[in-house]
Amino acid sequence: MIEELEQARQLLAEGDVPGTVRTLRPIADHTPLHELAAIAAPLARAVDFEDLAAAAEATLELPSNAKALTTFGYECIERGISFLAIPVLREALRLDPASTLALNELVTAFEDEYRHHEAVETLLAHEATLRPWPDRYLLIYNAILSGDLDRARAEFATLPPPEDERWLFARDRVARMLERSDSARTVTPLDRTDLRGWHFTLTGGYLGTLSPYGFTAGMTGRWAYLGDGPELCRYSLNRVTLTLSATGREPRSVALLPGRADRVLGLAAAQLLGLPTLPYTPGATDTLVVAYDLSELDHDLVRTLDERADGQILFEHATCWTRPPAVSADITGLLVQRINDPWSPGLRIDGATAEPDTRSEDELAAEIVRAEGTPDTGDGETPPDSDGDFTAFIAATRDTWLRGPRTRLNSPGPVRSSSFG
Repeated sequence: MIEELEQARQLLAEGDVPGTVRTLRPIADHTPLHELAAIAAPLARAVDFEDLAAAAEATLELPSNAKALTTFGYECIERGISFLAIPVLREALRLDPASTLALNELVTAFEDEYRHHEAVETLLAHEATLRPWPDRYLLIYNAILSGDLDRARAEFATLPPPEDERWLFARDRVARMLERSDSARTVTPLDRTDLRGWHFTLTGGYLGTLSPYGFTAGMTGRWAYLGDGPELCRYSLNRVTLTLSATGREPRSVALLPGRADRVLGLAAAQLLGLPTLPYTPGATDTLVVAYDLSELDHDLVRTLDERADGQILFEHATCWTRPPAVSADITGLLVQRINDPWSPGLRIDGATAEPDTRSEDELAAEIVRAEGTPDTGDGETPPDSDGDFTAFIAATRDTWLRGPRTRLNSPGPVRSSSFG
């Protein structure tokens, strides 16, 4: 740890702020707080985060002051370094066990770092003083995200309705998660490798395909980097067709979003489904909205999809699971960290840059339609995922699909995958 801390100091002296942060992350929990504060202050000033720098310096002056520590932890969370907030807020809570602010901020930091089990343990350690809202709600929410559905159900059964209407959304959110888990668990184990089951439970969306590579080597069905092609696009659209058939949904049109990749995929979907196309307009009803990658679209446009219009279904071919878009799609083709669409310029395996495909959108869509959509057999480690397996899952869960808003979920949940910087 001493060596890594010295490395972090050296990187900061060289002006390498991202490198400093990466070096601190794995050692923060075991580094003395005065050392963390001592490096956090100049680190914050290097990027003009004066509030964080001042909070770190206040901690150096008042190392046993719970309020100063809580402020320092809060500023770390606000600036996107929640991993550093965790040891700081733990100490604040040790010094002042009755501080609901320190407790809630610590839970927030755990959530940001996907350490949901530790959030549950921390809340249970203060169970005698937990308020129904937000404390016990946070216990339920983090129990779900850690995979402890039994605890979440037991806690939810005793949770009173919130007096403050601002918490109604939160109550309904966990209620829908538990409802979806009840339907999913009839056909799927909801264990630590059940990516489709947990994706549906947490987001309300169907995951069309699983990555055929690295399932048992840390990926569990998600992709890291992917160079896409017409075959995979067609396979993804085949799963959309199966979903619509198995749920009895019959959109009257395909809504085209403005991105080139979105339009290509939307045109292909319309041909396969025999539907007309229309430009996407907010509030469009009875339509299949087709997105290639929502994170590539204007944020304000994406937010118009938060509330589902009547008969509207949102399909996203490639969902970034490390930086999820503002809304969760009703059908997701695949989960990926980074992807190059088949038509844009991109970096090839040999290091050269591929030229953009200048064919018309109609020609590119026709190529997808012509593709067979045969799934890649991969390395043979991914569990079987036949059309029958997929439709059986949908048949068991379709009555809990398309309920509530398309809320963003910024956590992988109980099924973890390797990610890369």
